[in-house]
Amino acid sequence: MRNLPVVLKVILHFNLFILHKRLVLRALILVLSLNAIHAQDYWDNLNGCQETLGLEEGQTTFTTAGFLLKLVHSSQTVAGLSPVGDPDFDFTPSDRLELRSSDTLYHLGDLNFRYRLPGGSWVSESTAYHRKPVQPLPVAAPVLAGANLEATLSKNLPLQIKRYYEADGADLILRFELANTHSEPIEIGALGIPMIFNNILEGKTLDEAHGQNVFFDPYMGMDAGYLEVKRLHGGGPGLLVVPEENAPFENYRPLLDDPTRRSVVFEGFHEWMICSKAYAEDDWAGVTQWNETTAFKIQPGETRNISVRLALNSTIETTEKKLNDLSIPVAIGVPGFVLPQDVEGRLWLKYHEPIVSWVVKGDGLVSISEVGEPQLNGYQEIRLKGTIWGRSRLEIRYADSTLQTIHYKVIKPESEVVRDFGHFLTTEQWFSDTTDIFNRAPSVITYDIETRQQVTQDRRAWIAGIGDEGGSGSWLGAIMKQYVQPEAEEIDKLSQFMTKTLWGGLQYAKDSLKYGVRKSMFFYQPDSMPKGTYDSSIDYSTWAAWSKEHAESVGRSFNYPHVAAAHWVFYRLARYYTGLVPESDWSVYLDRSWRTAVAMTELAPYYAQFGQMEGTVFGLILEDLKREGWTDAAEKLESVMRSRAENWSVLNYPFGSEMPWDSTGQEEVYFWSDYFGFDEKATVTLNAIMAYMPVIPHWAYNGNARRYWDFLYGGKLSRIERQIHHYGSGMNAIPVLSAFRNQPDRFHLLQVGYGGRLGAISNITQEGFGPAAFHSFPQTLAIDGISGDYGPGFFGYAINESAYITRHPVLGWLGFGANISESSDIVEIQITTASGRQFYLASEEFWIRLDAGKITRLEYVPESQSLKVFLAPATAHQPVAYVRCNRDMGLSVDIFNEAYKIPLHDTEETAFEIYLKQ
Repeated sequence: MRNLPVVLKVILHFNLFILHKRLVLRALILVLSLNAIHAQDYWDNLNGCQETLGLEEGQTTFTTAGFLLKLVHSSQTVAGLSPVGDPDFDFTPSDRLELRSSDTLYHLGDLNFRYRLPGGSWVSESTAYHRKPVQPLPVAAPVLAGANLEATLSKNLPLQIKRYYEADGADLILRFELANTHSEPIEIGALGIPMIFNNILEGKTLDEAHGQNVFFDPYMGMDAGYLEVKRLHGGGPGLLVVPEENAPFENYRPLLDDPTRRSVVFEGFHEWMICSKAYAEDDWAGVTQWNETTAFKIQPGETRNISVRLALNSTIETTEKKLNDLSIPVAIGVPGFVLPQDVEGRLWLKYHEPIVSWVVKGDGLVSISEVGEPQLNGYQEIRLKGTIWGRSRLEIRYADSTLQTIHYKVIKPESEVVRDFGHFLTTEQWFSDTTDIFNRAPSVITYDIETRQQVTQDRRAWIAGIGDEGGSGSWLGAIMKQYVQPEAEEIDKLSQFMTKTLWGGLQYAKDSLKYGVRKSMFFYQPDSMPKGTYDSSIDYSTWAAWSKEHAESVGRSFNYPHVAAAHWVFYRLARYYTGLVPESDWSVYLDRSWRTAVAMTELAPYYAQFGQMEGTVFGLILEDLKREGWTDAAEKLESVMRSRAENWSVLNYPFGSEMPWDSTGQEEVYFWSDYFGFDEKATVTLNAIMAYMPVIPHWAYNGNARRYWDFLYGGKLSRIERQIHHYGSGMNAIPVLSAFRNQPDRFHLLQVGYGGRLGAISNITQEGFGPAAFHSFPQTLAIDGISGDYGPGFFGYAINESAYITRHPVLGWLGFGANISESSDIVEIQITTASGRQFYLASEEFWIRLDAGKITRLEYVPESQSLKVFLAPATAHQPVAYVRCNRDMGLSVDIFNEAYKIPLHDTEETAFEIYLKQ
């Protein structure tokens, strides 16, 4: 998120007033226009384009048991698709039909393909390129409409292509019939069905967008693949697109040739690719795709049917059941599909046919230790373990020849990932040039892994300026690493950053701007800097090359949580550890943390009305203020946060930001809505999160919070593109897992939250480099080149660094962040998280957290409801464990800040037992 030269039409309803010398926002945000550019300019690239869809010929409407289907009479492409029970809602962008009625603008019902004759080259074809009226075909029920598409394809095409829309109960089937009219075999090297649903947010208020628009997520699982289409508010009905006949979901291609302007208000359209070998040989050469790319041949005189089924889905949490009803294999992975090497992974498959074979492919390696027999409940369990780091694909073949692919990312054990991350940040990314004219040293600075150089200049001031998300990300990640896994040598360096660069540099330390956070230490002002200061090869002519005045501004609230989090972590290190930070400093850091939070509302009041990424840290600071007995400070902080939460409570969807639509404010909105008892708003917020964080048997999309523009602002390869585990995954996992702890019977929440939690560290390389995100386009499928704004994602991981044990009603005892084994009367739990400081037992709704110390393992006896906890031996900096939980444990030890103070043994585990009976 950045200050953009855009028109964000925000109308504030009545009184902004001053109370107790602070600006309190009492405004209703009536309209937040979702325009990335001037509204009148958004569609200007289509001005003058000839309308070729044939809209003047009218539309034909069909009513089925499930859908209202509207077809453009001339083209027979979809003009509208609504649930019968909600006719005012449309899954497709029918509100843009007139604007999008020219050649090359895709609609549901189009078909793209590449073919070649023996000895020839690939030829590209599309029903969208040259619109002509298609020839209607006579049909009978259950077929609703059919057409020969010859007129809208190239002359002399050696294929005859027909399209049919069919009703099947409450479902709709889109079927294409490909017939070879040539005397030789025709090879189809690419075949794609554009999935055109209404994700165009331009011109919509937040209320309108949540009511009218959808997001969609792909599971490229071949015959088990599907596209999940969800409404922005997270309610139903949604839509599932699944294979029907000869339509495996092999790849997902962005339709970059569609001239609908891609921007922060439009991610773009994609197509469901049934085969993609022709692209893999040409456009995507050298890139390893998610699935093996294929082609197929149609022999002379042969006709092949290709079809997908569209089915309504009542709720997001019933997706697995709906897939079962549609005879689509279902996969449940524990702890998900990011697999640390020390974790015993478990996978359950449910299908009406048994497994007959399985094979593992990819750069990474998953070894299968056991394949169980199908159980009475229909699930078949596979036990597996990640052995070699990298991407891995499990190919499952069922007795009816159905092929399912499940996509894993094998990573190092969490403790090693975190250790490597911290080491890389404080060595390769440690900037120590004390002659730096911008006073950025010492600090952790942005890094380019492709050139293996620190980024000291960039056309975007914040990237090189250790500010904003794109520049603060690296030092924030380094500091949050210490929260998870303190390391004295690293903390020594970061202490220098805190005292020499952050305080009094990035954060003002005196006068009227004290506690204010500037936007960037780097700026572009060549007329006031020595000659040669700036790299002449960099284009500094853009708005992002902030002037000194702009860089020194304190008006961007989103910069404050990074700094508050840094102070808070150093408070915790000084308060609960020995010799890492001078103990006398704990009060200094706690004081700065809460004052930074309050300063955000006073010095950056406009943007402070929105939920902040990492805003959860303000609540954690508040908890510590109360524990320390800092009553006045706690009351002040709670008061300003309540004012913000009260503003959100009267908005339908309080998820605005400096961007038109965003996926980062929900984290803090949920926290304070839950904290202050605005339960309805907390539920609305959680549902909205669930709409853009899917549960999918694919590591890249499972728990992946939607973000598609921050490669422009925080990445090296700059384009509008769905980002894989951008910082939103880790941050949005915070409220989702919090909600699970409040509602432990909702297993879906645990799946989503843990997918986001492990997704947050999935892109860290073997040497410890943390990239901005992973590129989803099939021509790339690789991490971005710079560290950028990854830090907030690691914040989410660090705050969520907990193990979860739950007893699923069908699958039994499951461990997330822990390996479990069962005997006749005991559940043994081995913790695999990096810190081992948090553990939640869902069956007992018991949550234990350590301020210092490490849980290594636990023994739980369900019958007696007893839990034995084993703590790691003492270390030089951690002689005592501070243990707190959500109920009285009855331990006879000293209490410190509401935590049990447990002395640790020097060479062996320390154990204590508690009884959880109410």
